[in-house]
Amino acid sequence: MESPALAEFFEKEHGRMVGYVRRWLNEAVGEEAEDIVQDVALNIFDRGDITAPIRDLSAYVYRALKNRIVDYLRQKKPFLSLDAPRNGEETPTLADMLSDNSAAPPSGLERKERHDRLYQAIDALKPEDRAIIMATDFEGWTFQELAEEWDVPLGTLLARKARALKKIRRYLEASDNSF
Repeated sequence: MESPALAEFFEKEHGRMVGYVRRWLNEAVGEEAEDIVQDVALNIFDRGDITAPIRDLSAYVYRALKNRIVDYLRQKKPFLSLDAPRNGEETPTLADMLSDNSAAPPSGLERKERHDRLYQAIDALKPEDRAIIMATDFEGWTFQELAEEWDVPLGTLLARKARALKKIRRYLEASDNSF
């Protein structure tokens, strides 16, 4: 399909597409819906071969919208935080391991041992799990940035992070019990 015909389709169907996205998201505010429609349009216009035939443009575009809505909803799901304990547990978080918030601060040696155990736990991770911890917690990358940079789905990155944090917790718990 030619680019002018594609542009005409998006211009003609814009209101319907925004309404479609709003119904899926159950949102009164249209900014997110507008952003999703624009993102899908941009991705279709940026396709490698814009002249490749699309048999049913409407079906293609609405399928792309639905896929983008699913991605958006996945991003909205909560993920394991370094700063918050899980389900009311009193176990220390990764952020707690890096900071000193106790009333009686540990000695320099205890703090160094704690940091050493934390870094040993991180080093024991699989390379892809270690990379997500390093990128998000030490280098300041967002999951969205990493998904785009690494060409890995956002959900995969979130799952890797959750898995890595569980392994770190287990490692630290095991090393605390051995002292």
